[in-house]
Amino acid sequence: MQYRDRGVVLRTIKLGEADRIVTIITASNGKVRAVAKGARRTRSRLGGLIEPLRHVDLQMYRGRGELDIVTGAVTLDRWPEVREDLERLGKAMTLAEAVDQSVHDRGDDPVPYQMLVGALGRLDQADSDMLVPAFLLRLLSHEGTAPMLDGCVMATGCEGAAIVAFDPALGGVTCETHRRGRPMSPDALALLRSVAAGQVNAALEAPTGPHAREAAAAISRMWEYHMDRRLRSADLLDS
Repeated sequence: MQYRDRGVVLRTIKLGEADRIVTIITASNGKVRAVAKGARRTRSRLGGLIEPLRHVDLQMYRGRGELDIVTGAVTLDRWPEVREDLERLGKAMTLAEAVDQSVHDRGDDPVPYQMLVGALGRLDQADSDMLVPAFLLRLLSHEGTAPMLDGCVMATGCEGAAIVAFDPALGGVTCETHRRGRPMSPDALALLRSVAAGQVNAALEAPTGPHAREAAAAISRMWEYHMDRRLRSADLLDS
């Protein structure tokens, strides 16, 4: 069956001597794994189009096997500012890896695709320390595993107690009375609450500093707890 869709290439791996297997998050078909035949040949036009972090309009063929076949592609966006800046490139790779980890093959949920295209477009325009943690938090929320940030997860016996820590195993923040997890400052908590409330632009415009890094570390721990694996691309940002 032939079909057409838009998608962002998340990653590629070699297949045989000339082909590639590409993983793509699409607008209408969820996460798709497909073979790009001949993509590694020097003269292959397809090979230059099917590469990580490229937004493409795809012609695909779905057969009986697990892998579809890419029959054609046209570039929609390649986000040049992201590619020319190593810091932004590392963040973009983390966004793509997060989508790859959290989305199952196939499906018809357009939100991860829409989120990734929006985040990469924003990153191409301007960098922000909060872009990756905001994206991860919104993706966790979409998956139904967002941390509790409005009040202590212990719920009872917290009257008047200040929020002072964050514990991914408990699912959110804890107060002075039930202190668990790592310390969290009021400013870092405010950043996370603004993202959770949908005020993403305000969080992205927050100045670079320790509070943004603290918020990012908390969300990374939450992500690793729920996904049970690290975001390897995020390690590049800390190196």
